[in-house]
Amino acid sequence: MNDAVMAKYTKDKKVGEGTFAVVYVGKQVKTDRKIAIKQIKEGEFKDGVDMSAIREIKFLQEIRHANVIELIDVFTAGPRLSMVLEFLPTDLEGLIKDTKILFRLGDVKAWMLMATRGLHHCHRLQILHRDLKPNNLLISPTGELKIADFGLARQMPNPKDKMTPTVVTRWYRAPELLFGARYYTPAVDVWSLGLIFAELMLRLPYCPGEDDIDQIDKTFRAFGTPTEEEWPGLTSLPAYPKTVNKYPHPSVQELKMRFSAATENGLELFQAMTELNPADRVSCEEALTADYFTEFPRPTKLAELPGRTE
Repeated sequence: MNDAVMAKYTKDKKVGEGTFAVVYVGKQVKTDRKIAIKQIKEGEFKDGVDMSAIREIKFLQEIRHANVIELIDVFTAGPRLSMVLEFLPTDLEGLIKDTKILFRLGDVKAWMLMATRGLHHCHRLQILHRDLKPNNLLISPTGELKIADFGLARQMPNPKDKMTPTVVTRWYRAPELLFGARYYTPAVDVWSLGLIFAELMLRLPYCPGEDDIDQIDKTFRAFGTPTEEEWPGLTSLPAYPKTVNKYPHPSVQELKMRFSAATENGLELFQAMTELNPADRVSCEEALTADYFTEFPRPTKLAELPGRTE
């Protein structure tokens, strides 16, 4: 049965490699549909199973949403586990770095709307992504943005269950994770999406820390240093620094200067997504009702978005 699944696909050429997997492009033999094969590296198996890959497969089978990458099939070749995924040739990081592409206000809005819809669906299914960043937001040939790479995802635990804070790429890591919180909520994903929003507006990472201490300082510099009154329990978190630099919270005027092309509604949503206290952070469901998404200009239509390859 496994051989029969594997025979349905060709593996044509290698297109990428990470710490844990190699990605190939190929085709579905019957339909000639272009696909990607994510092959987990042999050394990452423990007792014959790579748990992050198993978790990713489980979540992708469950999610099924227009703004989440589609898992088509799974097979093994010897000890190597392979996932057959829809082919998504571009990622948001590549578009951000391509200085030849001009981002219109409607383009940023369309990408943010699709990312928020996909993330809302994950959260509705009680799934935390825990690694949102521009190169995990992929673009389909027709322009749809899709959330990918669920290797660090986790089912939302019971309130008393501890989780690791060492998740999410540092530049997009929520402050509660930087401070070592073992109990956290979907707000960690919303923070990451807020930082991606800033990066789309600036075309540069907003808080690019060199290490965890520098990341905390850059976060405070960008958003202000929170107090215990604003965030009850803050200073009791395990990794809260003994000494911190005190920075003021940016005024609306300061934010308008930093994000000169943003509308007032856009800045309001950005602020709501990046509240330092996770209890005050907007949810995806609330974000989707923001005036930003309905004001002029409207989100760009898929057929007119940059990055399409059809």
